[in-house]
Amino acid sequence: MHGMKDIKLKVNEIFYSIQGEGANVGMPAVFVRLSGCNLNCAFCDTKHEEYTEMTIEQIRQKVAEYRCRNIIWTGGEPTLQLTDEIVRRFKGYYNHIETNGTRKIPIRHIDYVSLSPKKVDRDAFDENDIMLVDEIRLPIKVGDIIPKMSHLPTAAYYFLSPIDASQENINYCLEQIKIYPQWRLSVQLHKLLNIK
Repeated sequence: MHGMKDIKLKVNEIFYSIQGEGANVGMPAVFVRLSGCNLNCAFCDTKHEEYTEMTIEQIRQKVAEYRCRNIIWTGGEPTLQLTDEIVRRFKGYYNHIETNGTRKIPIRHIDYVSLSPKKVDRDAFDENDIMLVDEIRLPIKVGDIIPKMSHLPTAAYYFLSPIDASQENINYCLEQIKIYPQWRLSVQLHKLLNIK
């Protein structure tokens, strides 16, 4: 039987930067971008298909090169590879995950869940037991309908995020927030500042 040391993850990249979106904007973090996604969104700007296979220990060593205790597991869709047992190996770090919510989240050792759903309906999250998250960041463009709060998991923060920095999409987000004030605006600060 194989142990954890034999498990390899398909890692697209590991880099040190700041969180550019949501409630933790400006927070330094080590991003572990895992390869692969179960969706094919037209507006996706992440080249997550390429990867290097890395063991858990190799990932730990790379993350340890940086003077930071925040890890953001992102993708693609990190729940395609992450398990509770894998995240447990990074105990001592503050583990965040960015997920599209289509799969069960390895919640036991995750400290902060950022849900960015691409489809919202009454039953979208029930089957994945995603009922409580820290923040929801909903990517929208002009004309998108804002979902009913009853169709979303409970969260501390709800953000509308324009899918790009076009003025029309930003304006549309602002209009919707004025109509539905439970939402806040989240722009991709890292893109506006031209940082990774």
